[in-house]
Amino acid sequence: MIVLGIDPGYALMGWGVVEAQGARMRLLGYGCVETQAVQLGVRDLVNIYHPDDVAFEELFFARNVTTALMVGAARGAAIISAAEYTESLYEYTPMQIKQAVTGYGKADKKQIQQMVKLLLGMKEI
Repeated sequence: MIVLGIDPGYALMGWGVVEAQGARMRLLGYGCVETQAVQLGVRDLVNIYHPDDVAFEELFFARNVTTALMVGAARGAAIISAAEYTESLYEYTPMQIKQAVTGYGKADKKQIQQMVKLLLGMKEI
């Protein structure tokens, strides 16, 4: 199974593609798409990697409503592009992602980076 994961952002949208075969995972690609080109960028990603599923990080903003609206718009464009390709779209909270990757729902960014590096056999973060 190939999964495209998307982390929406205002200036940049992070993405990663992994292939899972049982408990084994293999990194296929990762990077960032500039917000101005989100819809086209996501179309390119699904056409290159042909994911079985697409996972989005849910948004959480406690203070800055303006940023939340802008990130929401970019996220919406990404969801539309992915939905044109597949109905297998999923959303996970940041805490759910941290729990799945590190075993601790309040892990910091460095802990997540180290575990992703370890799980996917990457040479560097």
